[in-house]
Amino acid sequence: MFEVDFESMVFVLDKRGKPLMPCTEKRARLLLSRHRARVSRVLPMVIRLMDRTQDSCQLQPLRVKLDPGSKRTGIALVRESETIDFQSGQIKRRATVLLLMELAHRGRRISEALTARQSMRRRRRGNLRYRAPRFLNRGNKPKGWLAPSLQHRVDTSMAWVKRFQAWAPVTALSAELVRFDMQALRDPEISGIEYNQGTLFGYEVREYLSQKWQRTCAYCDAQDLPLQIEHIQSKARGGSNRISNLTLACDACNRKKAARSVEDFLAKEPTRLERILKTAKAPLRDAAAVNSTRWALVNALRATKLPVETASGGLTKFNRSHWGVPKTHALDAACVGQVEELRGWNIATLTLKAMGRGSYQRTRLTKYGFPRGYLLRSKRVHGFATGDMIRACVPSGKKAGRYVGRVAVRASGFFNIQGSEGIIQGISHRHCRLIQRNDGYGYHYSPVTISDPIASAKNPKWTDASHPPLYLPGLKAEVSREKV
Repeated sequence: MFEVDFESMVFVLDKRGKPLMPCTEKRARLLLSRHRARVSRVLPMVIRLMDRTQDSCQLQPLRVKLDPGSKRTGIALVRESETIDFQSGQIKRRATVLLLMELAHRGRRISEALTARQSMRRRRRGNLRYRAPRFLNRGNKPKGWLAPSLQHRVDTSMAWVKRFQAWAPVTALSAELVRFDMQALRDPEISGIEYNQGTLFGYEVREYLSQKWQRTCAYCDAQDLPLQIEHIQSKARGGSNRISNLTLACDACNRKKAARSVEDFLAKEPTRLERILKTAKAPLRDAAAVNSTRWALVNALRATKLPVETASGGLTKFNRSHWGVPKTHALDAACVGQVEELRGWNIATLTLKAMGRGSYQRTRLTKYGFPRGYLLRSKRVHGFATGDMIRACVPSGKKAGRYVGRVAVRASGFFNIQGSEGIIQGISHRHCRLIQRNDGYGYHYSPVTISDPIASAKNPKWTDASHPPLYLPGLKAEVSREKV
């Protein structure tokens, strides 16, 4: 076992703000200590040189790769180079990973907020009879319109692509053009004209089940083992090959269950039985979200005027298995497209969690739609806003010390600071210094301990890594609420 390299790359700008090649943290510290650079941004780290311009520097081609998903999107920044194989004389395309990011979307929260707003407005409209009914305002959506919860996935992904373009000399883009075959997932025996009316280009059922069941045996929660496709209701008892009747099981559980009914097999584990049946009948919501946004994201990438490479999910899985790379969203992004050699992938992943920039609505409501409190009319208090990253130096008192984290502002001027050590309450604004304004994201570096890549290349059995952003999380705007 060895530890993944925690040191990440630092973005570099010239004195006019144009992007240069990223550097290591060690070189960035030397430039800052010699007063040759200034800090432009903390997370992700961006410095600006004081004595260099882009014309006097040599740049290398960089590529941004995306692995879009329903809940998380993997992003990788790689440096491309070409090498010549002296044995065959062929030119190979090498990719060196510089930065790995995992973007957690908040589409579900947006959908729930819109549903709550709809119910509140419907109640108010029922109490105010003079308001005109709103049922003839349909059909005003332009072509290509997406629901806000889906458009959010495209917008946040494009926002980080544009940031990379501003911080690094990006010359090309790559995206995985995933499509789940909804017809084949629901009914594998579909054929003929019924299939022609559906989606023709499908995704493997095994890969879909791996994502749905999180690469875990449904009966014993075993991981890092070869998993087999298992019929929940065995075919001997009339079960079908529909996706709602399939799960993953290890060899031992598959043999032990055999043709028994799942109710009989899990008679002593009713909780597990309920969870399996609930997960099996879950709608294909995530697959539908990916299908709806895939072309919108590709068209947005092409609007940047950069060369865009699209690749299938099968090619990504082949590259990952060939090079023995673990299964994470960020590393999947590094394996997107034509990758003949992959280097430097064993680095820490920067996890981003979309938190939003606060609520425009300043009135808090109960579940029945009645006001229960009011937020501050101004989001800033003494120059600070909820979610800003600050440093507080308290010289004396019970809370003496140095604190770094996100701030939750109060009208009284005594703020709460949430950092890696917990929440510190009642810190005066006089002791606070701004580090970085709230940009709507929570940040967290995730080093992962993995096995030897040489042994893993022979038998790549990895689980999906999910890293909650615990360090400097984003805060909600409603914490700064005044009493009624």
